[in-house]
Amino acid sequence: MKKVVIIGGGVSGMAIAYALTRQGMTESDVAVFEKASRPGGNVQTDLVDGYTIEQGPNGFLDNVPATLSLVNDLGIDHVLPSNRNAARRFIWRDGKLREIKANPVAFLSSGVLPLSGALRVAMEPFQKRGRDDAESVFDFAARRIGKSAAEYLVAAMVQGAFAGDARRIELKSAFPKMYAMEKQDGALVKAMMAKSRKKKQGGGPAGPGGKRTSFDEGMHTLPAALASKLGDIIKLNAGVSSLAWVGDRFVVTLENGDFAEAASVVMANPAWSAATQLDGLNAQLAHELGAITYPPVLVVATGFNTGDLAEAPNGFGFLVPRHQGVRALGCLWSSSVWKYRAPEGRTLFRTMLGGSVDPDAAQLSDDEAIATVLDDLKKTMGVTAVPELTRVYRYKRAIAQYEVGHSARVRRIEELFSTVPGLYLSGSSYGGISVNHCIEEAPGVAAAILRFLRE
Repeated sequence: MKKVVIIGGGVSGMAIAYALTRQGMTESDVAVFEKASRPGGNVQTDLVDGYTIEQGPNGFLDNVPATLSLVNDLGIDHVLPSNRNAARRFIWRDGKLREIKANPVAFLSSGVLPLSGALRVAMEPFQKRGRDDAESVFDFAARRIGKSAAEYLVAAMVQGAFAGDARRIELKSAFPKMYAMEKQDGALVKAMMAKSRKKKQGGGPAGPGGKRTSFDEGMHTLPAALASKLGDIIKLNAGVSSLAWVGDRFVVTLENGDFAEAASVVMANPAWSAATQLDGLNAQLAHELGAITYPPVLVVATGFNTGDLAEAPNGFGFLVPRHQGVRALGCLWSSSVWKYRAPEGRTLFRTMLGGSVDPDAAQLSDDEAIATVLDDLKKTMGVTAVPELTRVYRYKRAIAQYEVGHSARVRRIEELFSTVPGLYLSGSSYGGISVNHCIEEAPGVAAAILRFLRE
């Protein structure tokens, strides 16, 4: 019998397993069951004809010590900070790409917002605090910085981060720091000024936002390094069908009919998958997990000869508010953000379709998705060249949607988990969708497991 079985071999599951091995556990103590043929979950990188293509997350912010500590501990020495021009970000509005400027005067003249909308943003410090803990991101933004900014800036940002609808995403769950800023300081501008002062007084070199960071050969470097350290602890092509409590132990049944017994189990897989596996153990828990939604997303990668483009991209990329004549949610200029993402003289774009605001995009064939993206690139950037590389990545269930009521649901889920001693929860479905969050919470989960086993 294993001491610990971890269901899910993404970054979260492997980080927990690694933390346990640092406390002396070995293959005889712990196993990680991963359904796919390679570890990492959505953190996958394809190396194709000199292009480095991220299927999922393109990087992490370097302001979370736990991630940098893990990277260092794993011996990964090809850490890659983003290029300086990655700070330049754009919005497609009224038929033009418009750069989002930090300088107030430049912001007013940028055309990102109508002049009245831009002036309304300046009134943010004078708005009243909210009273609704279950407020949507859109309602929060409209209340604090005005409806124009909520529609053109914030809603587009939520599409880019969550592939979600800002009118349905809960502020407290999706952006807890922003929620806390208002609660503590009353105004976002006041809170950011306080953070800036703290930084000047020694609050940390990364600043409030941190610098986007990756690896020379892409983000899969991280799960590959974890898998290398864990060795045979990782069991690939090992999908789990169900979980039961028999006598004094958990019985984990695999899809191939095999089973494993364990004193404790960690559900480090997506909530929709965990719901199916836990249905026989606790139907109420399975129901709550299953209520977390995941929209479909298509990621279309296109590679071009830079000389065939009207202009080489210079910045991070652009986001697209709805009803602007472009179907894409946004486009990441990968080879502008990072070194080593395209061969010399080539340009790589990653464009996202679908999400909660356009779930029908999932029905597009690969050829239709590529044609849609090329049409959007032509409208927004004047790209008329034929790409030398195309790849379509499909996610039937992409990113967990922290919809209004999510924080209350997570509390109910945690209470239900607490009624099953030895059962633990982890991953991006609950308290944060970033790679940083998955890594940061891993030591705490590992410590809780060790306390349980000791007791």
